[in-house]
Order: sequence, then C-alpha cells, then structure tokens
Amino acid sequence: MQADGRIHRQLAGQIQRDLARKTVLLTGPRQVGKTTLARQLMQHQRAAQYLNWDVAADRAVLLRQSWNPRADLLVFDEIHKMPQWKLWLKGVIDARPDGQALLVTGSARMDTFRQAGESLAGRYLPLQLDPVSVREWCAHRGCSADQALLHLIERGGFPEPCLANQPEDAQRWRRQYTTDLIREDILEFSRLQEINAMRVFVDLLRQRVGSPLSLASMARDLAVSPSTLRRYLDILAALTVVIVVPPWHRNIARALLQAPKVYFSDTGLVNGDAGVKFENAVAVLLRQQVHQITHSSGCDAGLHYIRTKDGAEVDFCLSRDGQLIRLLECKLNDTSPHRALGRFAQQFADAEAIQLVRDARQVEQRGGVMVVPAGEWLAQLQG
Repeated sequence: MQADGRIHRQLAGQIQRDLARKTVLLTGPRQVGKTTLARQLMQHQRAAQYLNWDVAADRAVLLRQSWNPRADLLVFDEIHKMPQWKLWLKGVIDARPDGQALLVTGSARMDTFRQAGESLAGRYLPLQLDPVSVREWCAHRGCSADQALLHLIERGGFPEPCLANQPEDAQRWRRQYTTDLIREDILEFSRLQEINAMRVFVDLLRQRVGSPLSLASMARDLAVSPSTLRRYLDILAALTVVIVVPPWHRNIARALLQAPKVYFSDTGLVNGDAGVKFENAVAVLLRQQVHQITHSSGCDAGLHYIRTKDGAEVDFCLSRDGQLIRLLECKLNDTSPHRALGRFAQQFADAEAIQLVRDARQVEQRGGVMVVPAGEWLAQLQG
C-alpha cells in the first residue's frame, strides 16, 4: 500500500516503457484515475510539468507553447477540447527536444473526435487505463483475491468509490458521476434534446447487463429508431461507459448482425442480482486483459461471447489474431462443469476452457474444463 493511500496501477510500467519510445496517448473512462497516475509518474522525473486545457492559466501556456523546454516529462490533459488539436499536437511532437517525454491524457477515446487535422499515425502509442483490478486491490489492501473480488463487485473499480470509507459515500459519488457524464461528456456527441432519451436508455441497459441486446425491442419501448439507439450505444462505448461484447464469429460481418451483450465499466451501476454483478466484474477485468495483450504484443485481441441457434451459450471468450484462446463461464457457486462450456471445449480444442466460480475453494480439472476459484484466477491476470 502506498504511503499516500493511492492505488499503484499496473499500467504505470507500460507507460514508462512506451514514453521512452514515443508520445503516449492515455485514454479511459472519466474519473478512472488518469490524472492521478500521470502525477505519480511525474514524481519519478527530475523535471516534469502538468498542463490541463480546462485550467485557464494552463490553457494560455499550451496556446503559447511556453512550457519548460527542459522538462523531462510533459503531461497534457484534456487537449482534445482544443480546436484542431491533432494538427497542433503533431507540431508539438515533431518539434520537441530529444529526450523529452510527452504523455497526453483524455477522458474519452481521442480517436472518436472528428476535428479537422492531420493524422498522428506513427507518432504515438495508445494505452487505456481501466478500472482497478483484483490484482491491484490485493496489492493495495493486502487482502485475499476473494476479498478483493467481492469488494470490486460491490463498489466497482473506479478509485473514488473503491476507496470510500462508507458505502453511502460510494453511492453519492455514483449518482453524481452518472449525472455529470450524461450532462457533460455526452453533450460532446449529442444534441441537448436527446439527453433525456439517453438517460432512459442507460437505465434500461443497467437492467439488461449480460443478456443479448435487442435494440429493435428497446427502440419500440423508447419510441425512437433502432439506428438512434445504435448511435447512443456507440457513444457510450466510445466514452468507455459500457463494454460492448459481440458474439464470436469468424465472419466479422455476420457477427455485427447478431445481438451484442453490454456491461458497464463501473460494476456499481449494474441493476441485477449477485450473478449478474459478478459477470459484469469479470467482463471489466477481461477487457483489461484484452488491452494488455493488444498493447504489449501488438496482436489483435478481442472479447466475445458464444451463443448458438439452439441456445447453448458461454459467457465470454477471448480471441487472439482471429483464433479463440480461452472460453470462460461465470458461476457463483456451481462447480459442476457447464454443459455448453464442455461442448465448446471439444469444438475449440485449442482454447482453454475455464469455469470461474466465485465461491469455489480449489482448482479442479473436470474433463476438458478447468474449474477455478474466480478471485484467485483473476488476480493472476496481467493488466
């Protein structure tokens, strides 16, 4: 545990390695801890400077480009709000002195903004900060993996509610977070009159976590078109509010036509029973694993689920370069191998089949399925 109470994030090492090579663009959900992580990284530099576009004095420095030229590390926060920020940043990257590292952070995926400007291709490395993982919470609190998993299921992995002393404090944060998110961030993508419809849509998604999503049915309930809801979902995914998990299919076009499942980056937003909340927490941690595979190896990794026409379904599967590498089913306390998981384990013989059981006590190999205590297994994931 850090002396100042802040959580050490595993991504810090990857950021430091990448900063030695290129500019790093660090994105992630609002309030997931990007600024805190950036300031922690600054402490390891001889001279570092942080500038936030939302602060008037910092904005003036950014526009004049009058920051310390001898800074070892420059951190630019929220500069995607600057007109033609890509062209501006391209010039900064190309003109910076040798040895000066540049970290750029933003609360939304920067590539979703359509400002005019030249491409930054080849000039940066993208990284995404996800909510706190089981491994990070274990290291922070010195607790067991099972205790960490239960805490993240209850509080979610966003630092403020995760660290809150009382559950009521976490709930107050979450109410304000949702309000600010819809009022401020989504306004960057949407028209004001759509905000109420978006709020209702988010509430409906909170009740449908882990189920194949029928946008056509929801569109009828909301009296809007399915294409409108598709746009809303794209916005929420771009802001990393939700995790959209498509069905697995080698034919990408066919997969896009099938119903996705949706989870929330903040497990605390889920309206569902213990099983649904557990499944959502696993989705958040698996997405972090996908990001780690992609960023560290350059492979094309993906998170999916499998469902056949006869209703056989497995909660999650991970792919790497178009091949399934892992099949995962989530259970609260059932250690009997899930029938569909066993079936798909035979069909995809090269993929590891794992049944994550929240309340399991030991690892068991049951035929082609490995039944494992969820907390213990999730704590071993690299993030």
